[in-house]
Amino acid sequence: MALKHVLLASTLSIVALAAPALSRKPQQTAPAAPSAEATRYGSWGVDLSGMDRSVKPGDDWYRFVNGAWTDRTKIPDDRSSFGAFIVLRDLSEMRLRGLIEGYSPTDTANPDRRKAATLYRGYMDEAAIEKLDAQPLTQRLAPIQAAKTKAALAAEMGASMGGFGASFFGVGVSDDAKQPDTYALYLRQGGLGLGDRDLYLDPKFAPQVARYRQYVAQLLGMAGWPDAAAAADKVVAMETRIAEAHWTRAQSRDRDKTYNPVTVAELKAQAPGFAWDPFWQAAGLTKASRVIVAQNSAVPKIALVFADTDLETLKAWQAFRIADDISPLLSKRFADAQFDFRSRFLNGQPKERDRWKRAVSFTERAIGEGVGRDYVALYFPPESKAKMDVLVGNLRVALAGRIKNLAWMSPATKEQALAKLQGFTVKVGYPSKWRDYTALEVRPGDLVGNAERASKFEWDYRRNRLGGPVDKAEWGMTPQTVNAYYNSVKNEIVFPAAILQPPFFDPKADDAVNYGGIGGVIGHEISHGFDDQGRKSDGNGVLRDWWTAEDATKFEAQAVRLGAQYEAYSFEGLPGLHINGRASMGENIGDLGGVMIALDAYHASLGGKPAPVLDGFTGDQRFFLGWGQVWRTLFRNEALRQQLVSDPHSPGQIRAVNPLRNVDAWYAAWKIDPSQKQYVAPADRVRIW
Repeated sequence: MALKHVLLASTLSIVALAAPALSRKPQQTAPAAPSAEATRYGSWGVDLSGMDRSVKPGDDWYRFVNGAWTDRTKIPDDRSSFGAFIVLRDLSEMRLRGLIEGYSPTDTANPDRRKAATLYRGYMDEAAIEKLDAQPLTQRLAPIQAAKTKAALAAEMGASMGGFGASFFGVGVSDDAKQPDTYALYLRQGGLGLGDRDLYLDPKFAPQVARYRQYVAQLLGMAGWPDAAAAADKVVAMETRIAEAHWTRAQSRDRDKTYNPVTVAELKAQAPGFAWDPFWQAAGLTKASRVIVAQNSAVPKIALVFADTDLETLKAWQAFRIADDISPLLSKRFADAQFDFRSRFLNGQPKERDRWKRAVSFTERAIGEGVGRDYVALYFPPESKAKMDVLVGNLRVALAGRIKNLAWMSPATKEQALAKLQGFTVKVGYPSKWRDYTALEVRPGDLVGNAERASKFEWDYRRNRLGGPVDKAEWGMTPQTVNAYYNSVKNEIVFPAAILQPPFFDPKADDAVNYGGIGGVIGHEISHGFDDQGRKSDGNGVLRDWWTAEDATKFEAQAVRLGAQYEAYSFEGLPGLHINGRASMGENIGDLGGVMIALDAYHASLGGKPAPVLDGFTGDQRFFLGWGQVWRTLFRNEALRQQLVSDPHSPGQIRAVNPLRNVDAWYAAWKIDPSQKQYVAPADRVRIW
């Protein structure tokens, strides 16, 4: 079940859970299955057994911190990558399983638990799913097969917002970036089943396109579509035309250029090739009079592709996208077909995840806060929230000090920056109010129907708010999500309960390690408010230029230098692939700012007293170990390729070290000199925040 109505405002996370990081050492023993409790790291927060002290810190920092762990760890067969984030995700998954399997589908006292139990059990009923085989798909393809006009296909695209299938255009309802107290309608480029435009247009990815074509033909054939191979050729050719119209990832990050409000009538006039009226009607958006278009020059070109493409190809495209969307919920032959392409081929994952794991994911996508409430009650102690409040407060003070002392920023811009920092909202652990799932209908024995109704429930929840006041208390992640984010339009940072565990945070660990771990994450999210795109909103979340022209130029110059550092890395086994410095700029600035701010906050927390030495490590050394440890990760080459092409986050091994190469205190703490490989001369170190 793919939820298509994502937040279109600037929401930036610390990590993509499927995103791998870099390590290629032999993998010998599988990690033990996680228990229902978080694993503590050493006696004071760092896994000393995971280090490789035969390596100089300045020659290979990642290996120094994580080398022994890398050597003894194997990526589980049901993962395309593995590391600190995945360990916590597995833990969260096990805890949720315990909760959900304890729920009753006949619970009349707690409807959310009853619905969660029904969703989960429906997913686990393999016998019923096998018996139905292709029937749920066949039912949902009937309107596509019967379509006589392109207008009918445009209507199917609109209906896909609350169901299965896809559209040439993504639509969402989110906070208006220039009127942040009001919900607005956003429209963006879409239509690509393979993902990023570069996968279609760069010759390096010809094998991926060829295998994708086979997959399209395979699913169409399984769905009983006539002449599936020929239809697949036309579908991929059409998507390639759409890819040619798409903006690049770097272009699509520019918040100034992607805010283009027009009336619905103006959009129809600018992009006349698409059947807009049936699209809006089927999406339930007929009352919308205004839409904010993201990639405005791409939309008319994509509409032209729709106009130029014959009806049968459009029908085959939508039939494939429905089949691709619904396959994980169908019989084994369909689920296996999708897994073989999307997980095994594209991401190198050898084995499908256990069914209970997929059932947990399915259930929490449908009713996430309904199970999240119980998760928090069991697994988020009050002491964690209290200590986090202190950490966040110290980091805000640290960034304020940095802003005041910036040599390159003018007093006028400093005043605005400090006002923005003062206006930050901080959310820790769980929402102050929980989602109401009363309107979500769940029926026993109807897995596909439940998935469809859950998608419709979520879409209706969002579209019905259009034009109304923004709910400032709403969360964009569930408490059991191992992640964190900054939202520029709400000017808020959010830290779900599930990430507030070792190695990121442990109330019983050394403060230096906590500041290096969760402190760096907090600093990362705060820094998103001042990265190359987050900086464009003011303290009230309004997208506007509050910088002097000279300060903006200085900032951009430093950002370009930082991007060049990341683009210089190469990856064994992936010739010609590099980090996209522009596309990953916000995350890279977030990491650099996060480390600098967290280190200042740690120093301030000492209250003028010297840091103790633990097991021979100074306070600053433990801080940097804490940062390096959270990025321990292994990857499969296929997954790394996907990340470099489509993910804004740099690989974990790079995140562990590159920010530190610009931090003077890292050199002093580990006595790193010009003879060591990762040394950067002081004049070449990037100084932003």
